[in-house]
Amino acid sequence: MYKILVIDLGSTSSKLAYYENEDCILKTNIEHPAAEIKQFASVFDQYEYRFGYIKGFIDKNGIDYYGLDAIVSKGGNIRPVSGGTYRINAAVIDDIKSGLYGRHPDDIGVMIAFAISMETGAIPMIIDPPVTDEFGSLARYSGLPEMPRISSFHTLNQRAAARQYAKDAGLEYEALNLIGVHLGGGISVVAHRKGKMVDANNALYGDGPFSTNRTGTLPPGPLIDACYSGEFTHEQMKRKINGQGGMMAYIGENDVKKVVEKALAGNNVYKECLDAMLYQVCKEIGAMATVLKGDIDAIIVTGGMAFSDYITGYIKDSAGFLAKIALCPGEFEIEALGLGGYSALTGTSEIKEI
Repeated sequence: MYKILVIDLGSTSSKLAYYENEDCILKTNIEHPAAEIKQFASVFDQYEYRFGYIKGFIDKNGIDYYGLDAIVSKGGNIRPVSGGTYRINAAVIDDIKSGLYGRHPDDIGVMIAFAISMETGAIPMIIDPPVTDEFGSLARYSGLPEMPRISSFHTLNQRAAARQYAKDAGLEYEALNLIGVHLGGGISVVAHRKGKMVDANNALYGDGPFSTNRTGTLPPGPLIDACYSGEFTHEQMKRKINGQGGMMAYIGENDVKKVVEKALAGNNVYKECLDAMLYQVCKEIGAMATVLKGDIDAIIVTGGMAFSDYITGYIKDSAGFLAKIALCPGEFEIEALGLGGYSALTGTSEIKEI
């Protein structure tokens, strides 16, 4: 029997699971209040904070720490790679520590998985990391050759949700053209063409809609001015874009449930901010529709926000004319990581190295 620990660290949550072979024995979702997350100056400063929750999950549930066969983490921000399962090795950790490919709390999960493996001998893995790159050449143009657009988004859940939709519909993922809309702490809108994710907004540090705590696209002129104003350090500007932007910047809140509740209760400031975010999401869906030249089998809405009738209703009203809107609320990342880890341990899938 294989024992697998799964780590999925988001910007505002820590999702943890324990698998025995293909069976999920335990699963939890720990929400982190904005006030707690805001106290950390950088993502890496959260290492001990997040590790503490992971140790608590292991100890509370009596998981055999030294009997683990694999630790599978979501992430991380490493050099661009093809999809698949990768061993977390020294090269992966070096890429993450460099910050060259972005920073996100799931990088901490990768580092923690590696640390646990050093102590227990379990195999540390990542699956379909956020830098999975299937872009075509046209998608890389940005306007400056030294700053190409890069593939950095919710690749794991995007692929898992798309495959789940295809399975439920009795179809093959590789035969479909889909637009995936992941609505979580970050937002990604992705063009899936016949099994490949060929274009997407940079959901970590770049473009597209603003989210609960990320800015998305910013006007370049004022952004350049802020960077050279002397008011902010390099790290502070990074934090403003990812962690303190979006809803956090406008209304000081990153809990979408609370935002929707207040908006529907008549708080016009909250409602306008929420609607502005959804307005930008629908514009991005329209952009990806042109990538697929209007040949769209479905628009899949996934992530935590997809549980909200108000949010999905807005998307249906604005983008439903393009294609069928399919709701796949929540995330499929835990399942993809757990089952992917089991597949790798049994030799069904390859464990690659970078």
